[in-house]
Amino acid sequence: MYISKQLKEDNIAEYLLYMWQVEDLIRANGCDIDRIEQAVIAQYRLPDEDKRQLRQWYEELVGMMRDEGVTEQGHLQINKNIILLLTDLHVALLRSSRFPFYSAAYYKALPYIVDLRRRSGGKEEGELETCFEALYGVMLLKLQKKPISADTGKAIEAISGFLSMLANYYGKDRKGELDLED
Repeated sequence: MYISKQLKEDNIAEYLLYMWQVEDLIRANGCDIDRIEQAVIAQYRLPDEDKRQLRQWYEELVGMMRDEGVTEQGHLQINKNIILLLTDLHVALLRSSRFPFYSAAYYKALPYIVDLRRRSGGKEEGELETCFEALYGVMLLKLQKKPISADTGKAIEAISGFLSMLANYYGKDRKGELDLED
């Protein structure tokens, strides 16, 4: 809860990846708040009130996952909304002539995005979701201490650079510091 709030303010890309991890953590515990409390919440050294708030946050997420039918797979609408906001900004940045470095980062990542989408077996998702899925997948591989091929490393480097720029512009836009007008 506290981590998510800070990440949402500091880096929207890291926030989204964190929230996907939280969704998976909830699923791994059978969407059972008591199991989540034992496996996750109890591990934090927090005052009792903070633990109660954390439990409530997880309970709300579990409820949302049940209501939205994403207890087995998929993402919460609040997380999908982040992708939609980022997509809108992405399109605006590409349309503007004021952000050539952003466009260059996107076009550097684009062949990898196209390849990932082709490999996904016709899965209907946008480019940004494809990018986040790739980063999340590599993150999971690293957590499992599994090797990552050199080609995957190159793709992730390009995608990470592109998403990092997008997240930076998102932060500026939220603060009213981004002028998209040509």
